[in-house]
Amino acid sequence: MFDEKTKQELKYYVYMLLDPQYNKPFYIGKGKDDRVFSHLACALTEEDISNAKYEKIREINLSGQIPTHVIIRHGLSESEAYQIEASLIDTLSHCGMLLLNKVGGHNSMEKGLMSCDEITRLYNAEPINSIMPNCILININGQYKRGIDRKSIYDATKEIWAIKKDKIPHLKYVLSEYKGLIVEVYEVNNWYEKERGYMPTSKRFGQTRIGYGFNGNIAPEEIRNQYINKSVAHTKKKGSANPVRYNL
Repeated sequence: MFDEKTKQELKYYVYMLLDPQYNKPFYIGKGKDDRVFSHLACALTEEDISNAKYEKIREINLSGQIPTHVIIRHGLSESEAYQIEASLIDTLSHCGMLLLNKVGGHNSMEKGLMSCDEITRLYNAEPINSIMPNCILININGQYKRGIDRKSIYDATKEIWAIKKDKIPHLKYVLSEYKGLIVEVYEVNNWYEKERGYMPTSKRFGQTRIGYGFNGNIAPEEIRNQYINKSVAHTKKKGSANPVRYNL
């Protein structure tokens, strides 16, 4: 615990927890007073086995050590601490560091790490209200990590989706959507079947069904320019979780 004088000087701060064996961070956080030490106390007193951060702390403790606690910046306002925390989580995650934070940090989705192309899309996105009947819109929020190369968009889009079989012969173009923006448009060379599992939350978890993927290339400019960097955020139906749409 910090003494009272130190707490007053610290104000809000950003901290990280390191695995002492490898001297690598596994958690980034922000707080005030004794927040930096609270994870160790909770991990050793609570029985929550679903928290990966607590499991990591217990693993370190069983080796006879405790996490290394490091204050990165202090003397901050709460908003400053939020911004630094989010920036560090984005940057370290992008560089391949395995962090156990459940979320990306405050405002990470709106103003977090992005490539230059993504920044351009964000501030120049015109809304579109319809797509051609031979197009399919696929949301890649769960598969794509921002700030990576274009190939990662293709890899996140190409498989394996629950698409209606009777639609397949008519679908020539795939519009890849991330956070309400069309980030790429592909011309389909061929569709193929592939087994896909059910989500852990499904009653059918452990079973498989047929999904569809595609092989393709960037669409011709006259098609691509109709959709690229355009917004479909205004067309999303509230509460809809289906990543595949055939119309807007």
